[in-house]
Amino acid sequence: MMSSRTITSRRSATALAATCAAALFTVAPATAAPADLGSTITANAVNRHLIAFQRIADANGGNRASGHPGYEASVDYVAGKLRRAGFDVTTPEFTYQAYFLDSFSLAVAGQPVEGDVMEYSPATPQGGLTAPLVVAPVDDTPGCEATDYDGTDVTGKVVLIQRGSCTFAQKQQVAAERGATAAIIYNNVDGSLNGTLGDPEAARIPTAGVTKQVGEALAGQAGAEVKLDIQARLETVTTRNVIAQTRTGRTDNVVMAGAHLDSVPEGPGINDNGTGSAGLLETALRMGGSPKVNNAVRFAFWGAEESGLVGSTKYVQGLTFEQQLDIALYLNFDMIGSPNAGYFTYDGDNSDGVGAGPGPQGSGQIEQDFIAAMAAQGIEVEGDDFDGRSDYGEFIAVGIPSGGLHTGVEDLKTEEQAAKWGGTAGVAFDPNYHTTQDNLANVDRVALERNVKALATVIEGYAQSTEAVNGMQSRAERAKLRSAQIGLMAQRLAAAEHIGHLDRA
Repeated sequence: MMSSRTITSRRSATALAATCAAALFTVAPATAAPADLGSTITANAVNRHLIAFQRIADANGGNRASGHPGYEASVDYVAGKLRRAGFDVTTPEFTYQAYFLDSFSLAVAGQPVEGDVMEYSPATPQGGLTAPLVVAPVDDTPGCEATDYDGTDVTGKVVLIQRGSCTFAQKQQVAAERGATAAIIYNNVDGSLNGTLGDPEAARIPTAGVTKQVGEALAGQAGAEVKLDIQARLETVTTRNVIAQTRTGRTDNVVMAGAHLDSVPEGPGINDNGTGSAGLLETALRMGGSPKVNNAVRFAFWGAEESGLVGSTKYVQGLTFEQQLDIALYLNFDMIGSPNAGYFTYDGDNSDGVGAGPGPQGSGQIEQDFIAAMAAQGIEVEGDDFDGRSDYGEFIAVGIPSGGLHTGVEDLKTEEQAAKWGGTAGVAFDPNYHTTQDNLANVDRVALERNVKALATVIEGYAQSTEAVNGMQSRAERAKLRSAQIGLMAQRLAAAEHIGHLDRA
């Protein structure tokens, strides 16, 4: 999953009786379907793919990041399995500008300070830069307007700015326009700050991120000498997605499901997102390349998600409007085995009432179908906003109904959630997120199996009928509906980024 995410327990979806799951898809299929696909999948089968991903990482520098050998080996593993299962498989290439950090250090008043680099931060000169610290005023929009620095001389200085209200990119841009030589942004909530400036064009000055505790301590050291050393570079990377489609079913009403296959460079990425990839892969293998279905099913394994949702974004943008119309819906699975697991489904109808707003028409039905599939296993899920931080983002932007499951990231599990789901309150859903410790030991296999059974059940149901989601509209009706939604979805995703999702704010 790209960067850190904000998970707020605003709502618990009402637990449904197991009988609701049986009524999930009431439209009779035209042909026979596989018998209860979800019940055929076990954690052991999925775990075999996780073992493969771990061994691939171990043999390739400890990671499976796009642009690295471990990712290419992961692509070959997944594509090979799918081809042998009879799918129509392609591995389309794409290029992007990748950010590589070679070294980072930060010291204030001669003392080392723990922090991290904002992705796409410009490098400092060799040997680093040294400048006094100035503290931006804390208000409702800290560091977001040039007027925040009225009466404060920031020229040639390092500015300390609290997170909140606007993007990290905007904060460092404003500071740069007032003459700052670098920026340090500190969190406004507990936990690490793994941020991005969005893209190389937005990055103006070297920018680091620190925790709330570190930032609050630094706020009392205005005038202290800061030494910041960031050695980083941009390189053009060519990598691949894996796209596999059944050879049966309608190709003008495709059910699409995806998971990102890449890890971060820091580790093997077994929970993030080996779990989503392994669960989706095992579902595809159990379904087979030529199942008796009404709608074709397209499985996607995305590259460069950790570099900014690049693979999925380029894929969707590379489709014509007519090809986008062929996709009935998109389902996303990003981290489904967190070790201190929660159970979340994307809030397709905005019944939470806050955040990024509802997804495209039909997304609310997808949410309800996942709620029922988990309720059949005795699990009450919570809704989570479409915050634009995973691969559903571009699908939503073009009006494609979307949904999915995940088990939480680095936010802390609440007492209420621990009472409902088990696990430990006050501990992150995944304490090893984006670290070397995201390995085979970093997976709750009970949560993994529950999520895979649910995703397989929902995919299987949609393979027979998507009528509850899209009403089986004509292509003309679907085109009109999606055209009307595209602008609105783009505005909502921009708003999600603005308020702190995507780990850009």
